[in-house]
Parts: sequence; C-alpha cells; structure tokens
Amino acid sequence: MAYLGEDIKKLGFGLMRLPMLDKEVDIEQTKKMVDIFIANGFTYFDTAYGYIGGKSEMAVKTALVDRYPRENFQLATKLPAWAGAKNADEAKNMFYTSLERTGAGYFDFYLLHNLGGDRTEIFEHFGIWDFVHELRDKGLIKHLGFSFHDKADKLELVLKAHPEVEFVQLQINYADWEDDGVQSRKCYETARKYGKPVIIMEPIKGGSLANLTENASAIFKEADPSASIASWALRFAASLEGIVTVLSGMSNLSQMEENVKLMRNFSPLSDSERNTVKAVQSKLREIPQIPCTACGYCTKGCPSEINIPGVFKAMNNYLIYGNLEGAKGNYGWETRNGSPASKCVECGQCESVCPQHIKIIDELKKASATLE
Repeated sequence: MAYLGEDIKKLGFGLMRLPMLDKEVDIEQTKKMVDIFIANGFTYFDTAYGYIGGKSEMAVKTALVDRYPRENFQLATKLPAWAGAKNADEAKNMFYTSLERTGAGYFDFYLLHNLGGDRTEIFEHFGIWDFVHELRDKGLIKHLGFSFHDKADKLELVLKAHPEVEFVQLQINYADWEDDGVQSRKCYETARKYGKPVIIMEPIKGGSLANLTENASAIFKEADPSASIASWALRFAASLEGIVTVLSGMSNLSQMEENVKLMRNFSPLSDSERNTVKAVQSKLREIPQIPCTACGYCTKGCPSEINIPGVFKAMNNYLIYGNLEGAKGNYGWETRNGSPASKCVECGQCESVCPQHIKIIDELKKASATLE
C-alpha cells in the first residue's frame, strides 16, 4: 500500500545550515546548491520560521521559489508557537510571515515545530491545531505534521490526541537509535505503529557522524574504503521503511555534490552493512561518558534551576564525537530556559538523590569550562 511521500526521493535539502557570508546567507552559492539538487531529481526542501533568524525562508524565495515552477518541488516549513509568541494571534501570524517570506503560495508539508517537553501544551493553549486545520481546508497547507524532540511515550500521547496528523518528523540516526534520551528507534516504531510516515532529521547528528573516533572510523573504512563516513549515516536512515525523505543540512557545494551522488541511485544497506553499523554502534558505546539516565531527580530541588541532564547530554555529545561546535549548540539549547552550569552553587542536593551516584558538581564544572 502506497504511503504519503513514497514517491519523493530520499534526500531532502535542510535549509538550517546554509552557507553564510558574514551574517548574511551566501545566496549565490545557495542558488548553485539548489540547482544541483533539482538537476539530480531531488525535490524536497525544508525550512522553518526561525531558521537563521528568518533568513532561511527569505533565501528560499530568492534561490528556489522565484527560479523554479512551483509544481516542481515540495516545500516544508514549521511554526514554533513556543518561540516568543505572547498570545495566539502572534503565534498564528508566524504562518503568514512564512508565507510572505517564501512567496510560495502554499506549503506542501507544514509542521508544528518541535513538540515535546512543555512546548507541546503551548500549541493546544493557543489553538494552533484548529488553526492549521483551517489553513489546510483553504489549500494553504497540503499535508499537516509535526517535528518532535522527546521520548516515545510522549510522542504516542500526541498521536492519540491528533490522529489527523499525516506525518511525523523525528531525529533518527544510528548513534541515537538506542539512546535513552533521544529514543530514535522507539520514536520511529511508535510513529509507524500509528501508520505515520516519517521524515528524518539529524541523520548525521549535526555533523558528528561525519567525523568519528579513529577506532570507529576504521570499522567503516575496512568495510568500504571508498565510502565516506557520513554516507553510512545517510544510508542507515534512508534504509528504514515508511520514510518520506532524509533531511541533510548541507552548507556548501561540496556537501551537496557528495550527497546527491550518494543518494541519486540510493541502495539500502545490505545485511553485511547493517552488521558493520552495529559494530560502530558498539564501539561508540565503549567511549567513557557521564552515566546520566535523565531521570530528573537532580533538577527538582536545584536552587539555580540548572537543566543538569541537558548539560550532561551536551557534554556527552562532545565526549563521544569531539564535535565542540555542535556540543556548544546543544548546550545553548538545553540551558535556554534555566541557568548555565557555571551558576551551580555546590549545595550538593543533586548528588544526594542521583541514582547513578554521579559527581554532579565536578561534572558541571567540566561542562562549564568546555561549553560556555
């Protein structure tokens, strides 16, 4: 039985990390990237209201919408009701701002952006679900879905409450497949249980899976010396069933050229190649990291309101992959609603309740020194 997006090629152009000239999008290089992408038969473009402070959506108009027939591509964008909107009207106006910036006329795929945690309730509170249903009835939205960053049980609650959703966008990669915090596999299986096709984001984990440790990289190189390390991550994601497309946040021409070459004639992983990925997964798990299970006991009495599990999640990203820029980005996101690790007053409350007996105060000091 056919599913939504089955006929879309399995590489999508994620427009979150576009090439930049100082603080502006390098529009000429972006145009060349769009041209290469479309010339190779790819059609799915993904942006969002907040990407690059709105400059991503404006770049979409200049590099794509103004230069290609509208029916030749699919355009997705997202509404982040939790991002600064003071009331329902401000949240709803984000849609019309996106429509004006892109000049697209309509959106093929429209997403409520980044459900999970306390963000999910904001969409309900502002009446955004009813709003996007009205937009779909007017033809301004073709297909409705949401992107999600939380655990599988929370995803199931949203899917039960909103069975009308047509697709889900999830963070899926082989490193997060069995991760207790991200729960890539569990979230994917939950979406499929409810019959929802999946758009994959972060298949290369923000670039971290393009540069692995020497031991992990050696496993891939032995299996196929000609394949790039990043290509394994893309193929792992695209080999899953029920996938609309796999988004890659390409930021220069060389990345675009490499990815379209790999995915133009995509072939799923063989059984032997799946075993190679499993060997790398095992090797990554051997790397020492902070043994935090994100139970949250430590945060309940923290006088500085530090998101300790979030800090440790960002720090583990650095410890495992060595991607300092990516880890700092994770850290900024995880601490956005509270205090940074450096605000720890060393009261010891957290350590007294930690089931894993982590020396939390010492680890927060290390995180502060590394990521702030």
